[in-house]
Amino acid sequence: MNSVIEHRTWRYATKQFDPSKKVSDQDLETLLEATRLSASSYGLQPYHIFVISDQETKEKLKPVSWNQSQITDASHLIVFANASDFGEELVDDFIENTSATRSIPSENLKGYSDFMKSKLVSLPSETKSNWTAKQAYLAFGNLMQAAAELKIDTCPMEGFEADKYNEILGLTEKNLNATVVLTIGYRSEEDATQHLPKVRKSTEELFTLI
Repeated sequence: MNSVIEHRTWRYATKQFDPSKKVSDQDLETLLEATRLSASSYGLQPYHIFVISDQETKEKLKPVSWNQSQITDASHLIVFANASDFGEELVDDFIENTSATRSIPSENLKGYSDFMKSKLVSLPSETKSNWTAKQAYLAFGNLMQAAAELKIDTCPMEGFEADKYNEILGLTEKNLNATVVLTIGYRSEEDATQHLPKVRKSTEELFTLI
């Protein structure tokens, strides 16, 4: 089995974490950098990511996460929050960053800037929020697979009250909304789920080759 498939076969949605095992600072740094390098539409990255290791904060979030033990037992809780709305500033910030990173005068990027603004800024607020959430999921998936390469366990979670997360973490005033959560750490030996075969559609059922 090649390593690409091995990593994805090894990974599963961990139900029980070992609270005594913590992700090292070095591995966390690698995970965050892998996430930072994720693809996003136009490269705009219209989201923010909260990395929570503080136990008191995790305890506050557990009751609004269906009391799932992963929230408090995992080493870190990663909250992906999409931009609820945006204006021209989203594109302007990206253009400024591009200009500085690539040593290109910002006026040379005006055509691209105007193009992005024409496609994005006039969208309805709900459409913008849906789009930014999709971008957050791209980074979310990338983090989950990077963790598998480091043999760090994860559990993707949508079972939480987003409005309560927004309140506890102060997201609303930052124009952010909790989109999806990923707990990371190391599986407990008592987690029986790790021994179960993956249940997925067959290749024939899932793919159509044209």
